[in-house]
Amino acid sequence: MRVDLFDFELPQERIALRPVRPRDAARMLLVRGSGAAFDDRGVRDLPGLLEPGDVLVFNDTRVIPAQLEGRRAGGEAKIGATLHKRIDLRRWQAFVRNAKRVKIGDQLIFGGGVTAIAEQRLPDGSIQLFFEGDEPVEVLLDRAGTIPLPPYIAQKRGVDERDLADYQTMFAKEDGAVAAPTASLHFTPELIEAIDARGIKRETLTLHVGAGTFLPVKADDTDDHAMHSEFGRITAETAERLNAARRAGGRIIAVGTTALRLLESAARDDRTIAPFAGDTDIFITPGYSFKGVDGLMTNFHLPKSTLMMLVSALMGRDRMMAAYQHAIDNEYRFYSYGDSSLLLP
Repeated sequence: MRVDLFDFELPQERIALRPVRPRDAARMLLVRGSGAAFDDRGVRDLPGLLEPGDVLVFNDTRVIPAQLEGRRAGGEAKIGATLHKRIDLRRWQAFVRNAKRVKIGDQLIFGGGVTAIAEQRLPDGSIQLFFEGDEPVEVLLDRAGTIPLPPYIAQKRGVDERDLADYQTMFAKEDGAVAAPTASLHFTPELIEAIDARGIKRETLTLHVGAGTFLPVKADDTDDHAMHSEFGRITAETAERLNAARRAGGRIIAVGTTALRLLESAARDDRTIAPFAGDTDIFITPGYSFKGVDGLMTNFHLPKSTLMMLVSALMGRDRMMAAYQHAIDNEYRFYSYGDSSLLLP
């Protein structure tokens, strides 16, 4: 399938550089199956748009300060490293700016006395880094790293203290993400209270979002795109509760494409969810048959991105292109800090 089928023109002023306050004051576009009118709602309307017994599934990954700035030992040229995926206790894959200046075996010097050795180049273009010393890498990152805002925000302004809270969901618990599962940024304790009062169930899983989520699709055809892999986990207890809810007639609604991708990775052909622990590189495009979810709450995505393809697979390409045009015409705010949509096939 041609990648340019998922392209659209987005005015720059539609890109949100800050979230609304409070978080649940964001707008939400309700998109149902073909033929239904688009419905302009708000995130606070979510409980009334779902039914008792439905299950919202959240990603509890926590964003780490994975953006590092430094230089090669013995050199003056600056390099930047965005950690992408943990390999083991001391090794991470990283996308490196000015990577051509880095040779295998080089020591890279970051702030706060943090150093790493460039061990090898990997097929996806990243470099495997070995962090020196005895302190846990998480401690080193707290000392030397910053929150890696998405490029479309970072290119327009710097990271500041507000982002430390704004770019973290209220469910964040498991360290390891390089990007936030942004659909969950809209939730507040007050909204959760209303969800619980409605009889809607809640579950969490873990998918550590990697920097690859921001990489553009460079291929002209979706068949030629290599999807990045990320680590995810669904416990046996969570899987069983999800299956029980479905047996009772409830729908599984993923909060964010990260939760959806992991649920689909764990789904069996009979539409039950299996426990899962490992890497997933699932790439969902139109024609895919969904087994793990019955709906999706998600923000508005970049043109020609894998996530635009994913929502088009769920709702139909023509339907989503029309929905996005409606969102643009009605001044919805796009991307990580933007407004939301609720997709119910």
